[in-house]
Amino acid sequence: QVQLVESGGGLVQAGGSLRLSCAASGSIASFYAMGWYRQAPGKQREMVAAIARTGNINYADSVKGRFTISKDNAKNTVYLQMNSLKPEDTAVYSCYAHILSTGTQWGQGTRVTVSS
Repeated sequence: QVQLVESGGGLVQAGGSLRLSCAASGSIASFYAMGWYRQAPGKQREMVAAIARTGNINYADSVKGRFTISKDNAKNTVYLQMNSLKPEDTAVYSCYAHILSTGTQWGQGTRVTVSS
């Protein structure tokens, strides 16, 4: 089973930037898709960004133009560059991988706090 480990979360002021990383224990080149969800306190989990094996990318409307998802197959890592952060971006961010053979795998999550 593939393990996903997120890093890069923390506390940042509004307008600042963070880069989240999601390192996989196996080769991500064959994964159907990878991406990020987030869940803020008292709110439902929402998709933030996703990148498919084909390279196709999707973003939530709330982060378009501010967040960028990318992947490095050689490092088996997916990144989420977050710029112009807002207090409403405060949440636990979790990485996922859609793997055709084993289903969806999730990381433990990393907390992002944006202060106003």
